[in-house]
Amino acid sequence: MRLTPKFLIGLGLLVVIGYFLTDLVFNDNQYAVRLRKTRQEKNDAFRRVDGSPLSQEQRDTFDSLRYFAPNPDYRVEAQLEVYTRPDTVRMALTDGKAENYLRWGRASFQLNQQPQQLTLFLKADGQDSTLFVPFTDKTNGFTSYGGGRYLDAALPPAGATELALDFNEAYNPYCAYNDAYACPVPPTDNRLPIAIEAGEKEFHDHADHAAGDKE
Repeated sequence: MRLTPKFLIGLGLLVVIGYFLTDLVFNDNQYAVRLRKTRQEKNDAFRRVDGSPLSQEQRDTFDSLRYFAPNPDYRVEAQLEVYTRPDTVRMALTDGKAENYLRWGRASFQLNQQPQQLTLFLKADGQDSTLFVPFTDKTNGFTSYGGGRYLDAALPPAGATELALDFNEAYNPYCAYNDAYACPVPPTDNRLPIAIEAGEKEFHDHADHAAGDKE
């Protein structure tokens, strides 16, 4: 069979497309493996005495935290707006007190084919090296903790215009596990009007928890 230039070009395109799709699937699989490893490490940490928010009674029956399945659709590249003069706000805590945070910037992105935005905060004491993103969504009180969840994001370099947000890494505050903790309450400007079916689910104690979806 004679190989024409058009045939060779078409074959080359198929190879390139196949490589791209294989790489995409491979990367997503590797991402899911890494995410599950991180979740397992968190489970292990919760079983230990030091640093765990669980009481001894809770640890005696603890099996696993519950999560939504990893979903790449909930990894977004948000448009970043950094405030030139961030103001200090008093963020309410669940015990009625408050902590000082800087309203550092804003992340704008698309989810569920709708524009969304979240305010980015930074601890006012200058001790944190990551941005703090507390938020609520339509899963709260149903499949996720009723008081909302948190995201952390690395501080971007100066002049950055985008910020990666991965809702698969959304986690519960410590007060979701134990009433002895006081946790920041997500402010009204971070109430997302959609369901974020990604990240950590609601925590269940004892037998109900052990039978839950570990993911």
